[in-house]
Amino acid sequence: MSSLKPDSVIACLDDPDHVQAVLDASMWSAKALHAPIGLLHATPNTHRMMAVDYSGCLHGGEGEHLLSQFADEDGMSNGRLREQGRALLKQSDAYCAERQAKCGRYEHDIYALHRHSSVAESLDYVDDVAQLIVIGHEVTGKSTLSGLIRPTTCPILVTHTKFVPPKSALFAFDNKPTCQALLEWLCKTNLMRGMSVHIVMVGKDTTANKDALREAYARLKQAGMDTQKSLVDCNDVTSALLYYQKQHDVEMLMTGAFCDSRLKEWMRGSDTQKLLDGNQMPYLLYPKS
Repeated sequence: MSSLKPDSVIACLDDPDHVQAVLDASMWSAKALHAPIGLLHATPNTHRMMAVDYSGCLHGGEGEHLLSQFADEDGMSNGRLREQGRALLKQSDAYCAERQAKCGRYEHDIYALHRHSSVAESLDYVDDVAQLIVIGHEVTGKSTLSGLIRPTTCPILVTHTKFVPPKSALFAFDNKPTCQALLEWLCKTNLMRGMSVHIVMVGKDTTANKDALREAYARLKQAGMDTQKSLVDCNDVTSALLYYQKQHDVEMLMTGAFCDSRLKEWMRGSDTQKLLDGNQMPYLLYPKS
């Protein structure tokens, strides 16, 4: 197991259906950020548990036969689970190397992080040091995606079963502290360079909202980003954002993560959770300030 390297892009290899998409998204992110990639696999320290079928999660690779063999087992000891994790990490490393050789991409420093803990504990281990965490929309075990995202202090990119490098992004701006922190991050990071950024505010057409949106738009323009702004007067934030995304064919979504209090979420639901459930594009969530 390698040591965690500062400012890495962490590829969380949890759900078999999302392994390839997570690796593709991690390579895309690492190229923009000039960052190393940490291949993270968590093996819970459980006496006996059902095997997770990783066979076929990647096309080709030296670990395919071993992964298929593991998938045939009804249960595994800790040692067998760790062997499965090592095989997955080896196959993932080979996949990244093959993709880089074919595409002539930026040569990432790729290393393995094989943690003998839960996914939540593993993300906590990388949280303060990583530059970005990439995770699939579905997670295995008892964890939930929202449960993994809430405690993080690192931006998280959520991908679905196929990742296509986005050329445009929708920045959902609400002028709250977390969104202001996301704005500051966007002005500094290289992740969005070369992309068209739509900054969209859902709210009343008031002077305060127009001024806040105009200032945020000006900061993105000053940072050298291709940007356009829009103020949408609508009570349903989720519906307004998803409708805008569809109408303008935007390929990525960016918001603050779970910014409302638990009481507000209990009363009217969480906009973040609704967007996680209703969105099929890559979704970057910035941690709550």
